[in-house]
Amino acid sequence: MFRSLFILALSTTAMSAEPIKGWPAEVSKVEIPCSDGAKQPAIWFTPAAKGKKPLLVGLHTWSSNFASAGGDAVYAKWCIDQGWAFVHPDFRGPNWTPPALGSDRAVQDVVEAVAWAKAQTEVDESRIYLIGVSGGGHMAMLMAGRHPELWAGVSAWCGIVDIAQWHREHVKDGKPDRYAQNIEAALGHAPTANDADARHRSPIAHLQNAASVPLDIAHGIHDGRKGSVPFTHAMLAFNEVAATGQKLPAEAIQAYYGTQKLPAGWAVSPPDASFGLNTPLFRQTNGDTRVTIFEGGHEIVHQAALNWLAKQRKGQPAVWEIKDFIPLAADGTSGK
Repeated sequence: MFRSLFILALSTTAMSAEPIKGWPAEVSKVEIPCSDGAKQPAIWFTPAAKGKKPLLVGLHTWSSNFASAGGDAVYAKWCIDQGWAFVHPDFRGPNWTPPALGSDRAVQDVVEAVAWAKAQTEVDESRIYLIGVSGGGHMAMLMAGRHPELWAGVSAWCGIVDIAQWHREHVKDGKPDRYAQNIEAALGHAPTANDADARHRSPIAHLQNAASVPLDIAHGIHDGRKGSVPFTHAMLAFNEVAATGQKLPAEAIQAYYGTQKLPAGWAVSPPDASFGLNTPLFRQTNGDTRVTIFEGGHEIVHQAALNWLAKQRKGQPAVWEIKDFIPLAADGTSGK
């Protein structure tokens, strides 16, 4: 009975047509009923045209919420231009409260945002995509591992793979900086070496379940120096999904981060024009998982990410070679 009422609630949500700062005029603010009785705010767009269309789920960054635009507005512009549906859920807001930061409740919010979107418009089940950068990259990798059955493709940029490790990286001379303080506020304590809650909220604990999902992990080589997340997180995430024998050696990962020079035996990435000036420097692929270290910092290359997602289909092997791509203008608008 409860499940029936909840499913009914998914299709009876009010929408606001008021302009939302930083977002295209075509999007709306919505409230998505949650199974815990809360209302999850979100940004929403669906094309007027009938028929099945892809759905892009965009995830906000670490200190942001559903209404934070910035680079996330580019996701919406792409969907408007390409005729995709788009939802940008809140999943309990910034990562400094217990219900946020990859909690079971935050994970369920994303699941319920997908279900809600499918109740609003005709969604092509073979083309449900997930994208995020920074804190959104953390959540994208977490969702790939927690709910691999949902996604045709997951694009994760500069994400945190291990909450406890990232906490250690943000404690200087025994003093936690603001990111470490955020983690402590969400957990209720500083994470210990074997902290079960911190691990459960971390992609590293779940990514082994994501081997069947086309998963593209990318990270700028200068992040960790000119940014908050060392690019080692991307390489450790790749290792959690990669088959035995395909994992990157831990010592080589640390040497690469320390010197920013490729370890002996590691090949320079082949060219990828979709990255533009953010040239790929190193790339490793294993099955449906890929990691790219590119020239850049704590950032996402929208053109590369969105064009890659557009090629993926659920249940089919990942498409890695992008022979042609839709260029994105500086403001994020794209061609048809």
